[in-house]
Amino acid sequence: MIFRPDFKPTRSQSGPTLWFIFDKGCLLTKINADRISIPDSADLEVLQVLPSDRLYLGSLDGQPCYAGELVPGSSVDANFKLINLRTLFGIIPEPLIWIAGRGNQYLYWHLTNRYCGKCGQKTENKTDEPAKVCPRCQHISYPRLSPAVIVAIVKDNRILLARNRRFKGSFYSVLAGFVEPGESLEECVEREIQEEVGITVKNVRYFGSQPWPFPDSLMIAFVSDYAAGEIVIDGSEIIEAAWFSKDELPQIPPKISIARQLIDWFSQS
Repeated sequence: MIFRPDFKPTRSQSGPTLWFIFDKGCLLTKINADRISIPDSADLEVLQVLPSDRLYLGSLDGQPCYAGELVPGSSVDANFKLINLRTLFGIIPEPLIWIAGRGNQYLYWHLTNRYCGKCGQKTENKTDEPAKVCPRCQHISYPRLSPAVIVAIVKDNRILLARNRRFKGSFYSVLAGFVEPGESLEECVEREIQEEVGITVKNVRYFGSQPWPFPDSLMIAFVSDYAAGEIVIDGSEIIEAAWFSKDELPQIPPKISIARQLIDWFSQS
């Protein structure tokens, strides 16, 4: 599968349109026996569903892809189902997950920027780039990105994993947090770790990045070494934290996430 992101459809596309339609964060999917797929334009005709918005996302193997919001009050028959996007991790192909994520992020931006944040006028779509412009004051609004750091901390062949209060279930993950204005990524790493578990780190180094469209994060991953201190959880976001060896890892995030990539890096090093 080759996805080519864009904001304007081209004439060279072929095949029925793939529709990534959301309702309260859940994605409309087509159920055929045990197979889950993304509905196309023909499926929408069968459902007699028209999305309230039409945002072009790009093309998948030449097939146009659009995102939209399900019109309130629309009915979905037994051959279709609204499923939380995170639940689809590992169920539908990963490229479809990220296209759906792109759609979810663009829809969130579209729905929260209908009016100018500077003067209150209704905004319009720019024709030359993915942005909204105010026809009155010319203020431009681009799709929002919220940068966040995520970090693996290693001490004596053990990795620090924690449980966040917001986590569903009992899985543990590496620490993460949003970057504040005027702060470098490395400074954010040091601050978040100090605030959440009370220790300091050294040798902070870049690992990789991943979009995380829930709704608009960009995860920048680092690895680091323990420097000093004892674990003291903040009790607000973090409710448990401990050091784990490769042979005693608890339940951890799914493979699609960069959090899991960091943990796998530790396990394989």
